[in-house]
Amino acid sequence: MLSHLGRRFPDADLFTLIHERGSVPPSIESRTIHTSPLDRVPGRARHYRKLLPLFPWAIERFDFSGYDLVLSTSHAVAKSVRVPRGVPHVDYCFTPMRYVWDRIDAYLGEGARRRLARPLVERLRDFDVRTSGPDRVTRFLAISTDVADRIARHYGRTARVIAPPVDVSWIEPASAPGGEFYLLVGGFVPYKREDLVIEAFRRNRRPLVVAGDGPGRAELARNAPPNVRFVGRVPDDELARLYRSARALVYPQHEDFGLVAVEAQAAGRPVIGFGRGGLLDTVVPLANEADGSPEPAPVDATGVFFDAQTPEALCEAVERFEKHEHRFDPRALRRWSERFSPARFDREFDAEIALAVGDAGMRPTPTSSQAVGRPA
Repeated sequence: MLSHLGRRFPDADLFTLIHERGSVPPSIESRTIHTSPLDRVPGRARHYRKLLPLFPWAIERFDFSGYDLVLSTSHAVAKSVRVPRGVPHVDYCFTPMRYVWDRIDAYLGEGARRRLARPLVERLRDFDVRTSGPDRVTRFLAISTDVADRIARHYGRTARVIAPPVDVSWIEPASAPGGEFYLLVGGFVPYKREDLVIEAFRRNRRPLVVAGDGPGRAELARNAPPNVRFVGRVPDDELARLYRSARALVYPQHEDFGLVAVEAQAAGRPVIGFGRGGLLDTVVPLANEADGSPEPAPVDATGVFFDAQTPEALCEAVERFEKHEHRFDPRALRRWSERFSPARFDREFDAEIALAVGDAGMRPTPTSSQAVGRPA
């Protein structure tokens, strides 16, 4: 996202809490980058999570005097910057802070660690809410309906949903339904729920290919059944081949958006996914015929949902998919994926900027200077 916005606003300065030189593409490295005082802390690139209590203080140290528009992309504190009066600030929100709101259990658990962190969590929540008003953020944009709902719930603000730009030009679509195996593209952290998929395929014995890497991969691979094959992190051309060769993508997690699901559909392959989060925006579910309804499955469906993160629910969804596999048209799946194109994002994003600038009583000009705050 940062690279895409950088191309859209080539004259913009960049503000970030911490910058590790060489960690971003040359197109980003080449611009003016302003960092917070936290960037001078020794070892900050390795231990930045330990600096979380200082994030609110650091984000308010930036001075945006002289800029006529501020854009921020935020999953933590970037949206909390101080802006001069009358300067529009558009925040593209990936999510309100997960570790103090909706996924606090996943990050802190229920034991002593959670109790010890309670004062910090309460302070961060207070700061997060206090800095989400119109005096800080002119307009909120959300990457999905799920994130917009969280913004409304936690901040009491309305957010326009603009899906991220997804370039699928590198993915060649399949020409017919069917495939050799089911595909899981994992990040191997707890909320991704790769363990759920492996257990389900241990039971149904279908062939499963697992691509990707992450902290939990080695343990899951050691205990995987013979029908599950791990291929690790693969280059884009191999990932495109895996998408195209698969029967379907298995998507067990609750994601804020879900880039991989869009990419699989671009290859003409359906998604068997947990029916929560961003998947509700990116996948058209097959009609659930569990109630015995005689209605046929809609021909424009692009996937099958399951409603509980259990092996049993996933196994049932796989069986339902196989019953209706012939209904999924690769050409229709590709057309659906192209709704998330970069060109569409640019049109919608530009319209929101124009509204924000208009609300501030300014004339929108493409040569005006922008300050882009990236995620903290």
